[in-house]
Amino acid sequence: MSKRVITPEDLLQLRSVTSPALSSNGEQLVYVETTLHNEKNSYAAELMKTSLTDPHSTVQLTQGEHVNRLPQWSPKEEILAFISNRTGTPQLFLLSGWGEPKQLTEEKKGVTDFKWSPDGTQIAYTSVQLPEDEKEDKEDKQLEPLVVNKMKYKSDASGFWQGEYTHVFTVDIHSHKHSQLTSGEMSYTLLDWMSDSQQVLVTTVNQKDTDFVFTNDLLILSVETKEQVQLTDQTHVISEASVSPDGAYIAMRAHERAYENATHFEIYLLELATTTWTKLTADWDVQLGPVVAADFLQNTVDPGLVWSQDSKSISLLVSSNGNVDVYQVSVDGTREALLTGDQHVYGFALHPDGQTLVAGISTSGHPGDLYLTKVKTNEVTRLTTSNDSVLDELEVVQAEEIRFAHEEGHELQGWLMKPAGFSEGESYPLIVEIHGGPHAMYANSYMHEFQTLTSRGFAVLYINPRGSLGYGQEFVNAVRGDYGGGDYRDIMAAVDYTLEQNPWIDETRLGVTGGSYGGFMTNWIVGHTNRFKAAVTQRSICNWTSFYGVSDIGYYFTEWQIQADLNETDKLWKHSPLAYVNQIETPLLILHGEKDYRCPIEQAEQLYIALKRREKTTTFIRFPEANHELSRSGKPSLRLRRLEAIGQWFDQYL
Repeated sequence: MSKRVITPEDLLQLRSVTSPALSSNGEQLVYVETTLHNEKNSYAAELMKTSLTDPHSTVQLTQGEHVNRLPQWSPKEEILAFISNRTGTPQLFLLSGWGEPKQLTEEKKGVTDFKWSPDGTQIAYTSVQLPEDEKEDKEDKQLEPLVVNKMKYKSDASGFWQGEYTHVFTVDIHSHKHSQLTSGEMSYTLLDWMSDSQQVLVTTVNQKDTDFVFTNDLLILSVETKEQVQLTDQTHVISEASVSPDGAYIAMRAHERAYENATHFEIYLLELATTTWTKLTADWDVQLGPVVAADFLQNTVDPGLVWSQDSKSISLLVSSNGNVDVYQVSVDGTREALLTGDQHVYGFALHPDGQTLVAGISTSGHPGDLYLTKVKTNEVTRLTTSNDSVLDELEVVQAEEIRFAHEEGHELQGWLMKPAGFSEGESYPLIVEIHGGPHAMYANSYMHEFQTLTSRGFAVLYINPRGSLGYGQEFVNAVRGDYGGGDYRDIMAAVDYTLEQNPWIDETRLGVTGGSYGGFMTNWIVGHTNRFKAAVTQRSICNWTSFYGVSDIGYYFTEWQIQADLNETDKLWKHSPLAYVNQIETPLLILHGEKDYRCPIEQAEQLYIALKRREKTTTFIRFPEANHELSRSGKPSLRLRRLEAIGQWFDQYL
């Protein structure tokens, strides 16, 4: 049977298979299967259950095209807890006997996260709480002005801050009795339960003025008395912490801001009996945790620091050299690879035996499935086949790795995708893709955007330039204070290398595109070379001076990354692509979301008007209601329109 090329609309057919959760006995697996719905212009995520010994026994646990996510089994019984928006807002539900789910919470702003207690009798959860005068709906509520008294007053994810804070609650699963553990004008993040099921582990920023506070503290909260014990002294950025099953240790993933947001995380171990902290990963120059720049998977969950049942080791995801692997770190600091390869492990569940994993794995040629892996024997069994019927019809292009030594002394890694239907002797155009961040990593992972471009007859080149994670602390830090310098030279060196190695690429038909930092770099490139005949800049930055004041992270991100503030406008302007607009000759398509607070749309407006005033070739497309996440989790209809716009622009000019 002849296969057809991939189209943007195939996003509506393909399924994300994520969030594996194993029952306490290790026999049952629940996971999330997410689809996009064209008619409702929304997402649906259903819970699926299967047996590790009989993957053909899969059943669908939830119905109704709602978003059901974050499944977690009780540590003691075959009871499943999860978050669902079936009643309008995300609430906590229980499912047992595989009947109708029972609702546990009715929080006005919904539930954001939860954890089972080790004894299986309680669930701790977090919920955003509104100020007292906002808790009751008022009839005929009039528009009110927003009074702003802080710098961190808006968020690309949640919009404008209006006095709400995230607090921690518990609920007894039998009596349904609720208790609020935290209150006041500070937010808390729930991390874990202590082993006694009487205390929970949280982080918070114990200050009212947080505009210049970027660290947080680890606390233990008593469920009964609500007393707090502070374990750290505002010296670290803490992203994760987990308690060993025997209650002897707390493992913490954190860093001390040595390179601000370019700093690698470390694992710290607190021995509770001696209150001794030990850094377990001081000699390991890798990024702990997943940092992949991708556009397909939905409802992925970083499992964090997963303890073995014997409390002797911790398993976690590690990003390195274009792969995301699973490693195990013992309490004495020794390390062991559990699952590695040219792949993106986007989640895993550890079996009680400590030697078996259920892992979600994606590659450049496959969106992802769940696999059962035996660590000792490397035996791998595929558990899900959710996309097989669709993939059987499609010509999916596999990426080919490229590695080369840069003349400046470091090695660069990237990937080249040939056009679908590639034929020897033919000549093809090339599109260069640049990831955002800049502290992210392209990986051996499926990218739907890249597949749609190869289906139109384009080759696609993507690399990890200086500033990318996955290649050591020095490499990721090298971009700070040098935007448009070494990173630009890395990208152009990759283009030169690829052209030299692949004479079938037509060097007169080159395109370039990227989003966020990748949009900045696209703008920078077309302002510094005319080698590219078409470009698409997405959710980009063009002017660091204005970005400083309008982005939700502007003032501190600019100081950290450009290493200049408003007292150094010459430096901000030097690194701003808008300063080089007179040199832009490349036809430039500008894509931006109307509600992007990370890289606000005024950045696109400035660039568009500057180009049009100079009678340059440009088009500006504004996506209504879309924030910075448009390409990854935006409205399905807008995601499709975006992919079509990119493809059509390159069709027209290449």
